[in-house]
Amino acid sequence: MKRWHYSLWAFGMAIALLVAAGCAGLLPGVGAAATPSATATATPTDLVSARRAAGIEDCPPSSSLPAVKGGLPDVTLDCLGGDSTVRLGGLRGPMLITLWAQWCEPCRDEGPHISAFAASQRDVAVLGINYSDPQPALAIDFAQLMGATYPQLSDLDNTLKAPLGITGIPYSLLIDADGRIVARHPGQFISLENVQEWVAKGLGE
Repeated sequence: MKRWHYSLWAFGMAIALLVAAGCAGLLPGVGAAATPSATATATPTDLVSARRAAGIEDCPPSSSLPAVKGGLPDVTLDCLGGDSTVRLGGLRGPMLITLWAQWCEPCRDEGPHISAFAASQRDVAVLGINYSDPQPALAIDFAQLMGATYPQLSDLDNTLKAPLGITGIPYSLLIDADGRIVARHPGQFISLENVQEWVAKGLGE
């Protein structure tokens, strides 16, 4: 019992440190200190079922379009749950891509604003990337809590850290119709209007 109380205290301290840092200075493996749950060992089939039960859309099919200069790196990521893959270099916009994790407090504050944006219009697609997060079952729970029904990828190994220069999350990218990154937003959005204004400015509207 004492060991359980200590683990809970250590988990709380880890979360507090992440919040204090604003989820910045992200290193590979951050989030691994989270207390494992019974659902953390769910099978891929269980995860796909949980994702769909949470109302999260299936990931878009991979495209054979060539990667473009100034666009996303030509890497392939798993869909959250592992039932398919998406090649980022073939994606085209307009599209808002948001990187997040279930252990990131600023992501929790931002999540409803991104979800509201996704639900409020159809001109700009929204794609989430669960980043540096070793507990996909908790990530699915988090996405459902945030009302994030848009497709979600998984970057457990921080594949995007170097090519995109990511130092912390939340982190958002805006992709135009040609596949180029036209805007970056390190840090959290504070309102739906904040998201809308950033997107409109980035797309020159």
